[in-house]
Amino acid sequence: MRFGISTHLYHDRRLERGHLAQIAGYGFETIELFATRSHFDYHDDAAVAELGRWLGETGLTLNSIHAPITDVFGGSGPRTTYSNAVGAHDRREAAVREAEAALGIARQLPFDIMVLHLGTPSNMNNADDNHRAAALRSLDEISRLAETVGVRVAVEVIPNRLSDPLSLAAVLDDELDASRTGICLDFGHAHLMGDVADAVETVAEHVIATHIHDNHGKDDEHLVPYRGSIDWEQALVTMQKIGYEGTYLMELAGTGEVAAILEDARRARHRFERTVAHV
Repeated sequence: MRFGISTHLYHDRRLERGHLAQIAGYGFETIELFATRSHFDYHDDAAVAELGRWLGETGLTLNSIHAPITDVFGGSGPRTTYSNAVGAHDRREAAVREAEAALGIARQLPFDIMVLHLGTPSNMNNADDNHRAAALRSLDEISRLAETVGVRVAVEVIPNRLSDPLSLAAVLDDELDASRTGICLDFGHAHLMGDVADAVETVAEHVIATHIHDNHGKDDEHLVPYRGSIDWEQALVTMQKIGYEGTYLMELAGTGEVAAILEDARRARHRFERTVAHV
């Protein structure tokens, strides 16, 4: 099993070399970069080159990029939210162009997967953000852009009517002509919408990426596994059953002491490995 950490853990601050060194120090092999300009300026070629140096120095690899969902995270100032499923043409185009800019990282620093939200979570109460036709058009455009730089798109399971496990599987089966596009199974989001093992089986043939985090079934807490109410043994057994061999990428909230969160994540990783060893 291969494990990584999302820079979501440091999302409210500018990404630094020390953050990557800290991740590597707890035994993780790879990262997912959260493409938010207040966190990492993916428009800046010099910043991308510097990230490449940091990865080389820390021994980490770049597994994936999370497509932009906002320009700023944290703080109280103005921000722009990006929805590629919004009904307004100019806003949808802006979201696609930001995803394209983040894909441009691959021209300097190769990575395998871009994780993509279709629309926004339903609890954000932005009804205009989740138009199905707009989402499908954006997904087709972004998938084609990704192919030109050798990147696969993984559409994330999130709590909205476009992105539940059954809806995403249906889109990939029936409506999208993009063989390299699959699904990012977000375990925490699946838990908010129902049974995690059922979600695994629903997306089985399409899952190419994961987001691993826990919650108590009500709020999107992004806890370390085993700190919420997901049945991880059942979930992992089901992942083994479908033959998933990709990265288990922990997307954790930085709501406490980061060193303690990473130590907890390291222990959760070992529990995952012990569970799979006995399947």
